[in-house]
Amino acid sequence: MSETSPSGPAEQPDFDEMTRDIAEVPAVEVIVTVAVNLMSAAAVKLGLAPQEGAGDTYKDLDEARKLIHALAGLLDASATEISSFHAAPLRDGLKSLQLAFREASLVPDDSGQGPGEKYTGPIYG
Repeated sequence: MSETSPSGPAEQPDFDEMTRDIAEVPAVEVIVTVAVNLMSAAAVKLGLAPQEGAGDTYKDLDEARKLIHALAGLLDASATEISSFHAAPLRDGLKSLQLAFREASLVPDDSGQGPGEKYTGPIYG
């Protein structure tokens, strides 16, 4: 049997074009895009999904902790690479996620032990 679909042979992605596209994107944009994706995923896992009633459906604090920690590590590691123009709103978003995590937790972490606090220091409301 051949691996063709009813509409014809499967098209292969143009890796040369994809590579050129990636090469044209500045590193700061890649870092910011990854950070925003981590923030969005963490917000959903914290139950902050914008759809009515969707919050509890996707809430998973263990997953949120991992995403927030990864975001804090990324921001800490890239602090000298991205300008404060990009870093300030990302740090604000991180702090908001950390506070939301603390509020959502039934058993709060000790000060300085919450997600990402290894990189940011203790978070206070």
